[in-house]
Amino acid sequence: MRQNNYQGALQRPIGSGFDAKSTATEVINGIDLSGKIAIVTGGNTGIGLETTKTLAAAGATVIVPARDMEKAAQNLDGITNVELESMDLMNPDSIDAFAQKFIASGRPLHLLINNAGIMWVPLRRDIRGIESQLATNYLALFQLTARLWPALKKANGARVVNVSSHGHQFAPFNFEDPNFLAREYETLQGYGQSKTAVNLFSLELDNRAHLSNVRAYSLHPGAIGGTELGREAPLELFQQMGFCDAEGNILPEVAASLKSIPKALPLQCGVLLHHGSMG
Repeated sequence: MRQNNYQGALQRPIGSGFDAKSTATEVINGIDLSGKIAIVTGGNTGIGLETTKTLAAAGATVIVPARDMEKAAQNLDGITNVELESMDLMNPDSIDAFAQKFIASGRPLHLLINNAGIMWVPLRRDIRGIESQLATNYLALFQLTARLWPALKKANGARVVNVSSHGHQFAPFNFEDPNFLAREYETLQGYGQSKTAVNLFSLELDNRAHLSNVRAYSLHPGAIGGTELGREAPLELFQQMGFCDAEGNILPEVAASLKSIPKALPLQCGVLLHHGSMG
């Protein structure tokens, strides 16, 4: 009988010594990343910002590509070891330009953390006609990783971390109509299939990339409070999902289940720093 991993049926602890309550600071304690270079997409807000702070504090040089440069500069103000660059994940040319600039620098890339993503958005399409969640959450990630591949190989022990979600269980990938051209748009279906694509890509990337001493991971950071992921979601959607009451107040049991932003990083940092050498 074929096995599946629904609800984590095949998952096993890796024995890191950390759990869901561990903070990023606890996980990275004692780790020196001096001389390492990281790129963190979405690294100026939410769990991306916490990732940037944590890696920079450990000595890494962290490059943060951002669409809104003014907002990013404000959020990153005062953090050392950070370089801010322009990139728009909805614009393929912008992704290429960012990657080309980094490759031209001749530097290796030790950590690529594809963290940026969108959720609960209305139907939008990029200039190619691709649905925005698929374009941002998966295709941009694929393109950026591919363009940065020479620098990842040059690091001789690089890690690629693709931030996924439990939401991948909302939907399989619809190969017949991924862009909702012949079916009614449902935002969570769009989100789910984009994260399913991320997981499939991560698995196959690792299968191929390990031959070049590059490892790839997909992670679900947990249900996190205090991020901007739901900024466009209508209240009705949260109520439909059972998150809020009729007045729009978050239900106590839901609030109690949410992790804080600092606690969203342990798995990410644990994978990067405790699962073998970084070369």
